[in-house]
Amino acid sequence: MTKSDDLISGTLDLLILRVIALEPKHGWAIAQRIQQVSKEILQVRQGSLYPALHRLEEREWVESEWQLSATRRRTKVYRLTTAGRRQLRAETNAWEQFVAAVGKVIATQERPA
Repeated sequence: MTKSDDLISGTLDLLILRVIALEPKHGWAIAQRIQQVSKEILQVRQGSLYPALHRLEEREWVESEWQLSATRRRTKVYRLTTAGRRQLRAETNAWEQFVAAVGKVIATQERPA
């Protein structure tokens, strides 16, 4: 996922949901968008991406359909479901709370002994 593969569990799901909330995309385009927006810091490998997409489909947060690409190749395009939109809101809220809490801990100055 990252260059050191050390993202917090569940973060990939949140990133995927966010990317396809904007518009339906096929797997490679999802990975490319995450990489592009993160300025190359986050790199999603196929071995992580496709199991995550399948998991999201099983949870019914994402649905997919086969379409023809501009190059006439069949690609599986993923889109957010209504349940997926609700989950995205919940996960975004949880992530923002997590980041705020970590920020507070990092900002704490050590008291002299």
